[in-house]
Amino acid sequence: MPGKPNDGYYEAYWPRGPRQQRTRALAPRLDTLSGKTVAQLWDQLFKGDVVFEILEESLKARFPAVRFVSWREFGSTHGGEEKEALAVLPEKFKAMGVDAVISGMAC
Repeated sequence: MPGKPNDGYYEAYWPRGPRQQRTRALAPRLDTLSGKTVAQLWDQLFKGDVVFEILEESLKARFPAVRFVSWREFGSTHGGEEKEALAVLPEKFKAMGVDAVISGMAC
C-alpha cells in the first residue's frame, strides 16, 4: 500500500466556503400593510401564480387598503435575464411606490 499510514488521523474540511458578503441589518418591519403597496416577485418555477392569488385574497381580507403590484410587472427573477431583472428592481420599486416585497421561489 503506497503512502504513509494515517494512524486514524484524517484531514477534514469545513463544508461551507468563506463568507462572500458581510451581514447587514434587516430593514425595519412595517407596522401594518394597510395603505401600503406590496410588490410580488417570482422565479416562475412553481405555482407562484396560484400562491400569489391566495396571498392577495388573504392579505386583502385582513388589510383592505393594501395594494399589490403583480409579479407580471417584473418578469422572472430566475434564468438567463436574472441579473438584469434584479438590477432594475430598486428603480422600479421607487417609481411604483413599493413599500414591501413578497418574493416567491420554487424549491
